[in-house]
Amino acid sequence: MPAGLHLIFDKSALQSFSLDETNWLDHFYMTVITPLFFAEVLADLEKEIGRGRTPEQIVGELALKTPDMNSTPCTHHHQIALSVLFGNDMPMDGRIPRDHGRVVELDGHQGVFYSKSPEEDALDRWHKHEFLDVERQFAKSWRRNLCNVNHDKEYEYFQRWFLLGKPHSLPEVKTLTDAYLDASPQDGVMRFAIATLRLSGEAATEVMQRWRAAQSPPVRTYAPYVRHLLGVDLFCSLATAADLIGRDRPKGKADNTVDMAYLYYLPFCHVFVSGDKLHKRTVPLFLRPDQTFVDAIEMKADLAKLDAHYDELPAAEKTRGFHKIAKHPPLTGDYLIAKLWDKRGMEWRENALKPDPLDPEKDKEIIAALKRMSDMAKATDAKSRPSLEEIMFMNITRTIQRTKGKWNRVSDEA
Repeated sequence: MPAGLHLIFDKSALQSFSLDETNWLDHFYMTVITPLFFAEVLADLEKEIGRGRTPEQIVGELALKTPDMNSTPCTHHHQIALSVLFGNDMPMDGRIPRDHGRVVELDGHQGVFYSKSPEEDALDRWHKHEFLDVERQFAKSWRRNLCNVNHDKEYEYFQRWFLLGKPHSLPEVKTLTDAYLDASPQDGVMRFAIATLRLSGEAATEVMQRWRAAQSPPVRTYAPYVRHLLGVDLFCSLATAADLIGRDRPKGKADNTVDMAYLYYLPFCHVFVSGDKLHKRTVPLFLRPDQTFVDAIEMKADLAKLDAHYDELPAAEKTRGFHKIAKHPPLTGDYLIAKLWDKRGMEWRENALKPDPLDPEKDKEIIAALKRMSDMAKATDAKSRPSLEEIMFMNITRTIQRTKGKWNRVSDEA
C-alpha cells in the first residue's frame, strides 16, 4: 500500500480555506510545507494590511490554518541540489526530503529520529502572534528584495535564444527548454548548474570531477533533481522573454519568479493545489503521470463537503477523533479526495470493508515499542548514515493542536 498522498499548497490556496476546512486537508493528505511558503507568510509582516487587520493577525491566522498533524517541512531546494551533486540520492517519486534528522541504531537496525524543525517551532509561536526580531528583519529584507527586481537585462538576453522565432505558447516554451538542456553539450549544462547554485572554487571543481568520473552522463540521468531546477529556471526566463509570463507586478507585489519557485518542490508531491493563475498555466507542464494539479476552488469545495459530511455525525461519535470517524474518505458520494486516493492506488476501498479488530493489548505493545525506541536508540557515526532503502524505522516529533475550529481532532483516549 502506498505511503500516502503528499500535497503541496501555496499561500493563496491556504488563505482561501476556512479553519474547519483545513482540518480535513491536514487529515486526508500528507502536506509538504515548502520553505517558500514560510518566507511568503513572514513577508506578510511587512505588508500594509487593510480592512482593519494587523500584519500580525494575518500571519497568525495563516499559521493557525497551516497543517500540523500530517505535515512535513521540506528541505530547501538549494540544499537538496547540492546534496545531489555531491553524491547523495534524491528520489523524484513524491518522497519528501526533511532536515533535522539524527541517525540512530536499535537492535542492529538503523533509523532516523526527526526533532521539531525551526519552522514548526515558528508556526507554534506565530499563531499566538509571537515573532522574533530576526524573523521581522528577514521578512523586511525578503520582501524588499523580491519587490525591487529588474529583469530588463535578463529579458533582452534570453530573447537571443529564439533562433527560429518566439514561441507562441507555454507548451512550446517547455519543449524549447527541454531541447536546450538535453540536446546541448552536457558540460555546458553542468556549468550552468554550478552557476545557478553559485558554486565556486573547490566545490565547483569537485562537482565537475565527480561528474566526469561518472563518464559525463546526461544531467537528466546523473542528477535528475538538479535538471528539474534548471528546467524551471530556464522555462521561466524563456517564457518571460517570449512575453508569455509578465515581468511587471503592481507596486509592493513580488514578481512572478516567486510563484514559479514553488515548482522547485513539485517532485516531492502527488497533488499540487493553488488558486494562482500562473500556477494553473505552468504547473501541469511539469507534472509526472502520477501527479495532479487541483484548482484551489475545487479543493475548497471538496473540503467543505467533507466538513459538512462529518458534521452530520452524532455528537458522541465526533468526540472519538478524526482517526476513528474518518479512517478513509466516504465510500459514497462524489468526493475529490476519493478520486485522488484511487489514482494513488491506496487500496482504501478494499480495506474499508474489512472488520477493524480492536486490540488494546496490541496498542500497548506499539506504545511500549515506541518508548523503548526513544529511550534506547543510540546515535551512530555520521559516516555510517544509511541509504533510504536501509532505513528500518523513523520517529517524528511534532506538537499538534488538539482542537482546531469546531473540531476536537484527537479523542480523549488518545
